[in-house]
Amino acid sequence: MNTGAWLTHLLTRYDVDCVFGIPGIHTLELYRALHSSSLRTLTPRHEQGAGFMADGYARSTGKPGVCFIISGPGMTNILTAMAQAWADSVPMLVISTVNSHGRMGSGDGWLHELPDQQALVSGVCAFSHTLHTPEELPCVLARAFAVFDSARPRPVHLEVPINVLGMNIPDDLVPSPDATDTPVTRLHRPVGNPLDIANAAALIASSNSPVILVGGGARSAGESVRQLAEKQDAPVVMTVNGRGILPANHPLAVGASASLPSVRKLVNDADIIIAIGTEFGSTDYDFNDDGGFSIPGTLIRIDIDPQQLMRTRISELAIVGDASGTLNLLLPLLQNTKSDGIKRAANCMKEVQSSLSPRYSRYVALLDIICEALPPAPIIVGDSTQIIYAGNSAFSTALPNRYFNSATGFGTLGYALPAAIGAAVGAGDDNTVVAIAGDGGLQFTLGELSSAIDAHVKLILIVHENGGYDEIKQFMIDKNIEPVGVDLHEPDILQLATACGWAAHPVTSLARLSHTLSTAGDARTPTLLLIRDHLFDQ
Repeated sequence: MNTGAWLTHLLTRYDVDCVFGIPGIHTLELYRALHSSSLRTLTPRHEQGAGFMADGYARSTGKPGVCFIISGPGMTNILTAMAQAWADSVPMLVISTVNSHGRMGSGDGWLHELPDQQALVSGVCAFSHTLHTPEELPCVLARAFAVFDSARPRPVHLEVPINVLGMNIPDDLVPSPDATDTPVTRLHRPVGNPLDIANAAALIASSNSPVILVGGGARSAGESVRQLAEKQDAPVVMTVNGRGILPANHPLAVGASASLPSVRKLVNDADIIIAIGTEFGSTDYDFNDDGGFSIPGTLIRIDIDPQQLMRTRISELAIVGDASGTLNLLLPLLQNTKSDGIKRAANCMKEVQSSLSPRYSRYVALLDIICEALPPAPIIVGDSTQIIYAGNSAFSTALPNRYFNSATGFGTLGYALPAAIGAAVGAGDDNTVVAIAGDGGLQFTLGELSSAIDAHVKLILIVHENGGYDEIKQFMIDKNIEPVGVDLHEPDILQLATACGWAAHPVTSLARLSHTLSTAGDARTPTLLLIRDHLFDQ
């Protein structure tokens, strides 16, 4: 057994069931054992698509998305997807090749050679490791899954020199036929220090108007957050990656951006803020970059990342630990209290709704229609596009991990379609996945329309057609800049989708969209729905 085949075997022991990647001459040995393994392989049309698919898969399953990537251009292509995953704390294992020892970084012009591939990748991953001998492999994979299981989840990169990939492993490492039944060592997430938790309970007990802020780091702690909110009668403000931690219809749920004045007022009026699994990033708390978000009250932070606890806003009390485990220790120390939380949350959401522009209100209504037409809770995957910006302002879902997009953190374009394919692969046929993209952003990864057919996924893609980069065009006009480079030639998206094997239909009326979505949700073929911009003016 060579290193490539052994790697496949070890991945199955970590419960990996799917790999995204494009085969190449330098990665052949990674594929040698795939056919006879339990791993499913999916081939995107671009390595950036592989990374976005792995991202969507990870968010819908909670397991790391795994990619097999060729050296050189494959790695430069996937960097954008890794950066988005880094910014949003998404677990991703990127396994690539690199030139053989003696050729690596030599400057002699070998195929796919980079001066220092590892240095290039290191800025967008928790760590990057070059495998110099086969014997290193078990420990390197164990380190990677330690990040995914017990730390802030982020991409990990493992590069294997081509000569090492083809090496036979020592006889004493060759797995026995029943080795897949032997569990590997996995770590659990740490919980907070008991003294810090007791101090937090004392602070919370003194509160008259608490507010809870939750981010993506609290997605697995929904039940604990609900109990905390109800015990303390505290409104729960959810960041984009935290939407659904408290169901949208819960009376304490505030599924709206902390960049909005009414949500900021709710926070400003609180005497205690409990921030759980949120980094206080600007795309959630200061989207307009006006510096208007502040926390006058006492701040308690709970986060798995000790460094993040000391960034942005240093709190009066910081607790390093997993959100769910730490809250489960905190809850028994608290008594039920009343603080007009339901009234405060309702007033806040009422002000949010009344402050939305007519356009944003219609965009949010579109997202509500999607949820109503595709119960119990579709997975909505968005690009950086106007409908999604509106949703990030004032839309929430019934469950966590059901609404995510690339308009947070890194803010890339071209994310929605491939990430939705990955999410659909992970979610299976029992869940409907809806991707939302603009006609400009879609063209970044248009080729992945064919990948959806290869993957046999259940998927609906809604394309908002507004002639290119309309939002940037409006910014130019507002800044008295003559619009340049924003009005794009647009291919016939409906015909392109049909040519790729999709069902494709124009949406002629938003009033009939619910019926159209229900029909598309029952279809076995991916469906593209094109919504032209003027429909939002009706």
